[in-house]
Amino acid sequence: MATKRTTHRSTSGKKLYAVRDEKGRFVDIQTYQKAHSADLRKQHTKNDKKAGK
Repeated sequence: MATKRTTHRSTSGKKLYAVRDEKGRFVDIQTYQKAHSADLRKQHTKNDKKAGK
């Protein structure tokens, strides 16, 4: 399930992704680097399953 992420900046200037619940509270905050690499891993395994590997 895809969740909508909003971008923020930390005080040190790093890009952050934040996920909120229905009430607007923060559920998860990740750095862009970690979230992006996790997305690539998820996409890579999904493509491997389609190819029958």
